[in-house]
Amino acid sequence: MTENPDRATFRSMSESTREDWMKIAGASAGFSRELPGRVIAHLKMLEGDCGGFAVDRLEHSLQSATLAYRDGMDEEYVVCALLHDMGDILCTANHAELAATVLKPFVSEENHWMLDHHGIFQGYYFFHHLGLDRNMREQFRGHPCFERTAMFCARHDQNAFDPDYDTMPLEAFEPMVHRVMAQPRRSIYMRSEKIAAE
Repeated sequence: MTENPDRATFRSMSESTREDWMKIAGASAGFSRELPGRVIAHLKMLEGDCGGFAVDRLEHSLQSATLAYRDGMDEEYVVCALLHDMGDILCTANHAELAATVLKPFVSEENHWMLDHHGIFQGYYFFHHLGLDRNMREQFRGHPCFERTAMFCARHDQNAFDPDYDTMPLEAFEPMVHRVMAQPRRSIYMRSEKIAAE
């Protein structure tokens, strides 16, 4: 097999060199820049899936983001509202965790916690109809993000199923997704400033 000068040459990571990893890092940079576009494409997969609701899941997501935007919430929060249910396609039993995982490197700890727990907090509005405990969220009472998450569900999630609402189009939110996801704030693959300065 002919060697490609743009690719690493190792067959096991234990044989890798710094030069190999510089090639990989260079290739990864372009792939990472395309992440917002891949997330938006995944979000579009919610279109047409009503799941019994009055609107499809994409419309719900857009409505949630529109409500947050019109409520004066900051751009990062609006993007969280837009993407909060993106996990419905792959993780119906734990959808909240998928959105939280995807956005974790790019959002505040508060917004990450809100995304991760919104499924439980949303249950306040319907769990009792399914024989479940609508007050399941009470286990988190006293947590610094409790009120923020309760507010998200009350004002920007449970009320975003209106087929007559004047919802903003996805195109209005795409630049926000690109800005919020432009650069990770934290990742195991990022050196800390202290280490980088040494």
